Parts: sequence; C-alpha cells; structure tokens
Amino acid sequence: MHAVLTTYLCYTVVSLGLTAWVARTLFRNGALFLVDVFDGDAEMARAVNRLLVVGFWLINLGYVAFALRIGSDVPDARAAVEALSRKLGGVTLVLGAMHFGNLFVLQRMRRRNRLVHQPVPPVPPAQYGPPSAWAAPGAPGA
Repeated sequence: MHAVLTTYLCYTVVSLGLTAWVARTLFRNGALFLVDVFDGDAEMARAVNRLLVVGFWLINLGYVAFALRIGSDVPDARAAVEALSRKLGGVTLVLGAMHFGNLFVLQRMRRRNRLVHQPVPPVPPAQYGPPSAWAAPGAPGA
C-alpha cells in the first residue's frame, strides 16, 4: 500500500510540475505569436493568452486526476517506476497534443488574418481584354 501512495504522490507532483513548466513556457513564448495572430492588438493577444493558459490547466488537471488510478498492485520499486512512467507518458502526450492543437488553430487564424489583409492585385482596365493565350482558337489575336 505504501508503494502505491508513493507512486500516486510522485505522479501528482511531477505532472503538476510538468504542466506548470509547459504552461509558463507557452504563455511567455506564445505572447508574441498571438500579437501577430491578432494583427498587432496586444490587449486581445494578452486576454487570449491568459484564457488559453486557463484552459490548458483545466484540461491537464482533469486528465491528471482522471488517470490517477493505477489498475494493478505495486509490490515493489520496479512496478512503481513502470506505473509512474506509463502515467507520466500519458500526461506528456496530452501536453504535446494540446500544444500542437493550439499551434494548429492559431496558425490557421494567422493565415486567415493575413489573407484578409493581403493587398488585392490591380485589375487591368476592361479595354485591354484578356491575353491572347486565353482567346478562342481562330479568333483574332490568337
């Protein structure tokens, strides 16, 4: 019983530490990216950055709590390390998946924002007509 409680404690402490480190890193390094996504609106970027961190914490804490139970007995140190590695591997995969999911969504927002603000190329006046390569075969100028 003592090994199980020690494994639970190690899992919880390492998971919370890992989540805190990733959340802090994403918050600091994502700020500049979010300013670019929101077209220079720093206030909106800060607000979204804070909301992303809150959501990140909620999802990860929920997963850590959900995955806390160890399905088998932990009779010795080897079993404890194996159980701990499975649990921490799951937390790490969830953290990585969330990170890449956030990047995917934000990159799409950034791309859409750049397309909206992209200058429209000039259109030639109607008197010039289409290039001769577009003209029908046998038409004048073809």
